Amino acid sequence: MDTVNAEKKPLSAAVMALFLRLHFYIGLFVGPFIFVAALTGTLYVLTPQIEERLYTQQLHVDVSGAAQPLAAQIAAAQAALAELPAAQWLAIRPAPTPRDTSRVLFRLPDFAPSEYLAVFVNPSTLAIQGQLKVYGTSGILPLRTWLDRLHQGLFLGSVGRLYSELAASWLWIAALGGVYLWWRTRMPSRVAPRRKLPLAARLRSVHSTLGLTLLVGMLFFSATGLTWSQWAGNNIGVWRNALGWQTPALNTALIHHPATAAPDAHAEHRGEAMVHHSAPPLVLDNADSVLAIARQAGISANKLEIRPAKTAHNAWTVTEIERRWPTQADMVAINPDSGAVVDYVRFADYPFAAKLTRWGIDAHMGVLFGLPNQLILAAFGLGLCALIAWGYRLWWLRRQRPGGQPHPANTLFAAFTALPLAVRVLAGSIALLLGGCLPVMGGSLLIFLLIDIVRWRRYQAIQNADALPHTTQ
Repeated sequence: MDTVNAEKKPLSAAVMALFLRLHFYIGLFVGPFIFVAALTGTLYVLTPQIEERLYTQQLHVDVSGAAQPLAAQIAAAQAALAELPAAQWLAIRPAPTPRDTSRVLFRLPDFAPSEYLAVFVNPSTLAIQGQLKVYGTSGILPLRTWLDRLHQGLFLGSVGRLYSELAASWLWIAALGGVYLWWRTRMPSRVAPRRKLPLAARLRSVHSTLGLTLLVGMLFFSATGLTWSQWAGNNIGVWRNALGWQTPALNTALIHHPATAAPDAHAEHRGEAMVHHSAPPLVLDNADSVLAIARQAGISANKLEIRPAKTAHNAWTVTEIERRWPTQADMVAINPDSGAVVDYVRFADYPFAAKLTRWGIDAHMGVLFGLPNQLILAAFGLGLCALIAWGYRLWWLRRQRPGGQPHPANTLFAAFTALPLAVRVLAGSIALLLGGCLPVMGGSLLIFLLIDIVRWRRYQAIQNADALPHTTQ
């Protein structure tokens, strides 16, 4: 037994050193990005109620009555935009309750792909109650659009999205690595009260306890965040398509045409599902007849989106957009001329992986379970910020003091080379695989190694300078 333990101890110590150095690098260099993502995400999930109050004039009506036909509501919105002839009607979201306005959506030539102009119409009086730019299929209003772009890319466009992808790529490794380090260094349960421990030991205990508490959330947000990311998200979309896990697409073709390119797996994330191209002349009365047929076909949600045909060879669509639990996301395509149902996609028939994707996205955004979902996400976000702050405090306590002896250059490369050959091959293969699947992680790992080289050379230079006087005596 002693021989076995002696063989295991060097491997265990080498693995511990590797995890410790990697955890330190993630915390020091990626921690600020995770902190910003957690803080901005918390602000985003806490603002739906603020947005409701801020834009109550546009969203709600003071006096309700019998709703006018949808065609009349669309016509009223078009009349309000008479000075904008380039505005193209894309969809109408009928008022979900008598106290709400209907939302008529238009695209303008200078708008970004996921931006739309919403005209808010009183469904009973046809009075226009305002116009606002909205974003994505969720239709968030300007306040949350601003916060969403801050959270997603710091207003830096596609370059800024690298920050959030960097945070999501490393978050799960930091979480699992932290669990391993806690398990290896945990203290006996009754050694001493935490308040009697040295400051660094108390901070490490709090850091570990909070990390374990937030573990599930860190894994969840890392996984769902990666689905939105620029590089890893594209790879995830390819895997989903290969495994048949993609969200079912609604067939709107009235006449069979040769197959075209597969739909973008991330369109639902970016709001591009509402993009329209050249459309046939519209008969606004079709909106009312299409809605009536959809209701007969089984569409039951109060929150709906009705879209006209993209071309003369396509059907109109009615889509449920209720994302709270239970999710209502059925879709139906209807031929407005014949009244025939061209296709019907039921959320109940989604592959389980596609359902998980839908629920994961909605939970990430704080809408799946309403207010409880928001409060849980806010608590998680603030807890994650505190976790990172405590980690930095620990680093500050252990940092090299001015004028003190230089710390040994403990590097990732040194920890890696201390592993047995077989383990090095395994660890290297895993790193290459993850780097290929998560390119931002792979690129940042190379940066970590470059930092290793700089630190190692600096340490060697200091060691050589200290040794020089002794060799000349």
